[in-house]
Amino acid sequence: MKGSSPARLLVGLAAVSITVATAGPLHSQDRRSEALAERMAAMTAVTGYEQAVVDSLLRLLPAARRDRAGNAVITLGTGEPRRLFTCPLDEPGYVVGGIRDDGWLTLRRVGPAPSPLFDQQLEGQRVTVFGIVGPVPGVVAVRSTHLARGRSASDEPFSIDQAYLDLGASSPAEVEKLGVAVLSPVTLAKRPHRYGQELLAAPAAARRGACAALATASLGTPAGIAPGQLVIAFTVESRITRRGILTLGNTLGPFASTVIVDGGDEDLGQLSEAVDTTLPPGRFGRASLWSLPRRYGGSPVETIALQDVANLERRLAQAFVGGR
Repeated sequence: MKGSSPARLLVGLAAVSITVATAGPLHSQDRRSEALAERMAAMTAVTGYEQAVVDSLLRLLPAARRDRAGNAVITLGTGEPRRLFTCPLDEPGYVVGGIRDDGWLTLRRVGPAPSPLFDQQLEGQRVTVFGIVGPVPGVVAVRSTHLARGRSASDEPFSIDQAYLDLGASSPAEVEKLGVAVLSPVTLAKRPHRYGQELLAAPAAARRGACAALATASLGTPAGIAPGQLVIAFTVESRITRRGILTLGNTLGPFASTVIVDGGDEDLGQLSEAVDTTLPPGRFGRASLWSLPRRYGGSPVETIALQDVANLERRLAQAFVGGR
């Protein structure tokens, strides 16, 4: 990408082999959740930088508003009991940590790594930097095989401290012209891939699919919801402080029950429900986690079945009416 650099390294894309699984065919009424899951899988919402996705949800959901924490929130009905259905929006990612004199960028991870191999997945990959004038493509360099000759086999694996990002700039001034600055968010380039029988692969695909199911269920919410108040929310900053959902508890709670929809590591086709013990019960009542199953969780090819997204949408719609 640069014309010349003393640190010029070869870059490339890692090939990933994935096994095709089976899932039931989608019916015509399920196509809206299928389309939205794929659309949301292409979006980026690094923790603390979710507002572009929130903006998209506010356009999609006419009844939604942005609260003081930055969540997208729909409030239906009044009175007791109050019920909360929520999906976290944020994902693991990086920010620009520094801009070198030669135009290369260094990176810093936002929050803890979701898996031991998370940073290693970045080496040699295409990424997107979200600057003030729009997304900028780049690539993370790999270590030179020529300079690596004679190195010990015990050398540490690739880490975020070894990540150097090339945007094609040769100076800090050229980086600035691209609209990129320190703390601009960075993620792997999002290229959702459909394969097999209605499977979808993308980074954070399960969380995006769960949020798509909640959004489409809320679009079809009938007037005859269960008595009381129904709150549907898409929350920010779940991976570090949980500021988004805790703000809901303080401003709209207390809730009689809370359902969090997210991704989980169950087998495809197995929507699961479990008790959530991480939320303060005084504000959130009986809390449970509904998980959209995934394969290869936390990897660039995290995979979900679109039929599971449709099934989760139907389960949520029934709960809105049935008073779960």
